[in-house]
Amino acid sequence: MLRYLYARELRNHEKLHDTMFADRARQFHGRLGWDVTINDRGEERDEYDALDPLYVIWELPDGRHGGSMRFLPTTGRTMAAEHFPDLSGGRPVRSPLIWECTRFCLGEGARPGVSAALMLGGAEVGLGFGLSHALGVFDSRMVRIYRRLGWPPLVLGSRGGGRDAVSLGLWEYSRAIRRHLLRKAGISDELSRHWFMRAFGHLELQRIVG
Repeated sequence: MLRYLYARELRNHEKLHDTMFADRARQFHGRLGWDVTINDRGEERDEYDALDPLYVIWELPDGRHGGSMRFLPTTGRTMAAEHFPDLSGGRPVRSPLIWECTRFCLGEGARPGVSAALMLGGAEVGLGFGLSHALGVFDSRMVRIYRRLGWPPLVLGSRGGGRDAVSLGLWEYSRAIRRHLLRKAGISDELSRHWFMRAFGHLELQRIVG
Protein backbone atom coordinates (compact mmCIF):
# COMPACT_ATOMS: atom_id res chain seq x y z
CA MET A 1 0.00 0.00 0.00
CA LEU A 2 1.00 3.63 -0.42
CA ARG A 3 2.13 5.56 2.63
CA TYR A 4 2.63 9.32 2.80
CA LEU A 5 4.97 10.14 5.66
CA TYR A 6 7.06 13.15 6.60
CA ALA A 7 10.55 12.35 7.91
CA ARG A 8 9.43 13.11 11.47
CA GLU A 9 6.64 10.53 11.08
CA LEU A 10 8.75 7.91 9.35
CA ARG A 11 10.91 7.60 12.46
CA ASN A 12 7.91 6.01 14.19
CA HIS A 13 7.84 3.17 11.63
CA GLU A 14 11.14 1.47 12.40
CA LYS A 15 11.03 -1.38 9.89
CA LEU A 16 9.85 0.86 7.06
CA HIS A 17 12.42 3.50 7.96
CA ASP A 18 15.37 1.11 8.21
CA THR A 19 14.61 -0.90 5.08
CA MET A 20 14.03 2.22 2.97
CA PHE A 21 17.46 3.69 3.71
CA ALA A 22 19.09 0.26 3.30
CA ASP A 23 17.40 -0.21 -0.10
CA ARG A 24 18.60 3.24 -1.12
CA ALA A 25 22.17 2.18 -0.30
CA ARG A 26 21.81 -1.00 -2.34
CA GLN A 27 20.37 0.81 -5.35
CA PHE A 28 22.33 4.06 -5.51
CA HIS A 29 25.69 2.91 -4.15
CA GLY A 30 25.75 -0.83 -4.75
CA ARG A 31 23.97 -1.17 -8.09
CA LEU A 32 24.37 2.23 -9.73
CA GLY A 33 27.74 3.17 -8.25
CA TRP A 34 26.76 6.71 -7.31
CA ASP A 35 29.06 8.75 -5.08
CA VAL A 36 26.75 8.77 -2.07
CA THR A 37 27.38 8.52 1.65
CA ILE A 38 26.70 5.22 3.41
CA ASN A 39 26.62 5.27 7.20
CA ASP A 40 27.86 2.55 9.56
CA ARG A 41 24.40 0.93 9.48
CA GLY A 42 24.57 0.47 5.71
CA GLU A 43 22.05 3.24 5.02
CA GLU A 44 22.12 5.92 2.33
CA ARG A 45 20.91 9.33 3.39
CA ASP A 46 21.87 12.92 2.59
CA GLU A 47 21.35 16.45 3.85
CA TYR A 48 17.89 16.69 2.27
CA ASP A 49 16.59 13.88 4.46
CA ALA A 50 17.23 16.23 7.40
CA LEU A 51 14.80 18.84 6.00
CA ASP A 52 11.66 16.87 6.95
CA PRO A 53 10.73 15.93 3.37
CA LEU A 54 7.55 14.11 2.46
CA TYR A 55 8.16 10.49 1.45
CA VAL A 56 5.82 8.55 -0.80
CA ILE A 57 6.46 4.90 0.06
CA TRP A 58 5.15 1.58 -1.18
CA GLU A 59 4.90 -0.52 1.98
CA LEU A 60 4.96 -4.30 1.68
CA PRO A 61 2.51 -6.45 3.68
CA ASP A 62 5.20 -7.24 6.27
CA GLY A 63 5.96 -3.56 6.84
CA ARG A 64 9.15 -3.42 4.77
CA HIS A 65 10.01 -0.88 2.10
CA GLY A 66 9.02 -1.79 -1.45
CA GLY A 67 9.79 1.53 -3.15
CA SER A 68 9.84 5.23 -2.43
CA MET A 69 10.55 8.79 -3.50
CA ARG A 70 11.05 12.09 -1.69
CA PHE A 71 9.42 15.52 -2.08
CA LEU A 72 10.55 18.99 -1.02
CA PRO A 73 9.10 22.40 -2.00
CA THR A 74 11.24 24.30 -4.50
CA THR A 75 10.81 27.44 -2.40
CA GLY A 76 13.44 25.99 -0.08
CA ARG A 77 16.63 23.98 -0.57
CA THR A 78 16.61 21.53 -3.47
CA MET A 79 19.09 19.16 -5.04
CA ALA A 80 18.42 20.66 -8.49
CA ALA A 81 19.34 24.17 -7.36
CA GLU A 82 22.36 23.24 -5.25
CA HIS A 83 23.93 20.38 -7.19
CA PHE A 84 22.67 20.73 -10.78
CA PRO A 85 22.30 24.50 -11.41
CA ASP A 86 23.68 24.14 -14.95
CA LEU A 87 20.64 22.08 -15.98
CA SER A 88 18.39 25.12 -15.49
CA GLY A 89 20.82 27.60 -16.99
CA GLY A 90 21.87 28.88 -13.58
CA ARG A 91 18.33 30.04 -12.81
CA PRO A 92 16.84 27.68 -10.20
CA VAL A 93 13.22 26.64 -10.57
CA ARG A 94 11.41 28.11 -7.56
CA SER A 95 7.63 28.18 -7.21
CA PRO A 96 5.11 27.38 -4.46
CA LEU A 97 3.33 25.28 -7.09
CA ILE A 98 6.34 23.08 -7.88
CA TRP A 99 7.92 20.48 -5.58
CA GLU A 100 11.12 18.60 -6.26
CA CYS A 101 11.02 14.80 -6.38
CA THR A 102 14.24 12.87 -5.70
CA ARG A 103 15.58 9.47 -4.62
CA PHE A 104 13.23 7.30 -6.71
CA CYS A 105 14.10 3.88 -5.31
CA LEU A 106 12.73 0.36 -5.74
CA GLY A 107 13.13 -2.31 -3.09
CA GLU A 108 14.84 -5.59 -3.83
CA GLY A 109 12.66 -7.80 -5.97
CA ALA A 110 10.02 -5.09 -6.42
CA ARG A 111 7.03 -6.52 -8.25
CA PRO A 112 5.78 -5.09 -11.54
CA GLY A 113 3.50 -2.18 -10.82
CA VAL A 114 5.44 -0.62 -7.93
CA SER A 115 6.92 2.07 -10.19
CA ALA A 116 3.44 2.97 -11.42
CA ALA A 117 2.11 2.97 -7.85
CA LEU A 118 4.83 5.39 -6.77
CA MET A 119 4.13 7.69 -9.70
CA LEU A 120 0.44 7.51 -8.79
CA GLY A 121 1.36 8.55 -5.27
CA GLY A 122 3.28 11.48 -6.72
CA ALA A 123 0.23 12.48 -8.75
CA GLU A 124 -1.94 12.29 -5.63
CA VAL A 125 0.50 14.60 -3.82
CA GLY A 126 0.45 17.08 -6.67
CA LEU A 127 -3.32 17.20 -7.00
CA GLY A 128 -3.93 17.05 -3.25
CA PHE A 129 -1.59 19.95 -2.49
CA GLY A 130 -2.77 22.00 -5.47
CA LEU A 131 0.58 21.86 -7.28
CA SER A 132 1.15 22.37 -10.98
CA HIS A 133 4.33 20.34 -11.55
CA ALA A 134 6.96 18.08 -10.05
CA LEU A 135 10.62 18.85 -10.71
CA GLY A 136 13.30 16.22 -10.86
CA VAL A 137 16.82 15.38 -12.01
CA PHE A 138 17.05 11.99 -13.69
CA ASP A 139 19.57 9.86 -15.52
CA SER A 140 19.23 7.96 -18.77
CA ARG A 141 18.03 4.71 -17.16
CA MET A 142 14.83 6.46 -16.04
CA VAL A 143 13.83 7.64 -19.52
CA ARG A 144 12.56 4.18 -20.47
CA ILE A 145 10.63 3.88 -17.21
CA TYR A 146 8.87 7.21 -17.63
CA ARG A 147 7.94 6.39 -21.22
CA ARG A 148 6.64 2.97 -20.24
CA LEU A 149 4.51 4.52 -17.52
CA GLY A 150 3.13 7.07 -19.97
CA TRP A 151 4.21 10.17 -18.02
CA PRO A 152 7.42 11.52 -19.57
CA PRO A 153 8.71 14.89 -18.34
CA LEU A 154 9.28 18.14 -20.18
CA VAL A 155 13.07 18.30 -20.31
CA LEU A 156 14.46 21.68 -19.22
CA GLY A 157 18.13 20.89 -19.73
CA SER A 158 20.61 18.04 -20.09
CA ARG A 159 24.31 17.32 -19.93
CA GLY A 160 26.35 14.34 -21.06
CA GLY A 161 25.28 11.71 -23.54
CA GLY A 162 24.25 8.09 -23.76
CA ARG A 163 24.23 6.24 -20.45
CA ASP A 164 25.92 9.20 -18.76
CA ALA A 165 23.23 11.72 -19.66
CA VAL A 166 21.62 13.65 -16.80
CA SER A 167 18.53 15.82 -17.29
CA LEU A 168 16.21 18.13 -15.41
CA GLY A 169 12.51 17.71 -16.08
CA LEU A 170 9.04 18.91 -15.17
CA TRP A 171 6.05 16.59 -14.80
CA GLU A 172 2.67 18.28 -15.17
CA TYR A 173 -0.06 17.18 -12.79
CA SER A 174 -3.54 16.50 -14.13
CA ARG A 175 -6.57 14.38 -13.35
CA ALA A 176 -6.06 12.61 -16.69
CA ILE A 177 -2.56 11.53 -15.59
CA ARG A 178 -3.99 10.28 -12.30
CA ARG A 179 -6.61 8.17 -14.11
CA HIS A 180 -3.93 6.79 -16.42
CA LEU A 181 -1.65 5.83 -13.52
CA LEU A 182 -4.53 4.17 -11.65
CA ARG A 183 -4.90 1.84 -14.63
CA LYS A 184 -1.15 1.29 -14.96
CA ALA A 185 -0.79 0.44 -11.27
CA GLY A 186 -3.94 -1.67 -11.12
CA ILE A 187 -5.20 0.34 -8.14
CA SER A 188 -8.79 1.47 -7.78
CA ASP A 189 -9.76 5.10 -7.43
CA GLU A 190 -11.38 4.37 -4.07
CA LEU A 191 -8.31 2.62 -2.64
CA SER A 192 -5.91 5.33 -3.76
CA ARG A 193 -8.17 7.99 -2.23
CA HIS A 194 -8.35 6.00 0.99
CA TRP A 195 -4.55 5.84 1.29
CA PHE A 196 -4.24 9.57 0.66
CA MET A 197 -7.09 10.50 2.98
CA ARG A 198 -5.52 8.49 5.80
CA ALA A 199 -2.55 10.84 5.67
CA PHE A 200 -4.14 14.10 4.50
CA GLY A 201 -7.88 13.89 5.03
CA HIS A 202 -8.34 17.66 5.07
CA LEU A 203 -6.62 18.01 1.68
CA GLU A 204 -8.70 15.22 0.19
CA LEU A 205 -11.89 16.93 1.32
CA GLN A 206 -10.80 20.19 -0.31
CA ARG A 207 -9.99 18.32 -3.52
CA ILE A 208 -13.38 16.63 -3.69
CA VAL A 209 -15.32 19.78 -2.87
CA GLY A 210 -13.16 22.11 -4.96
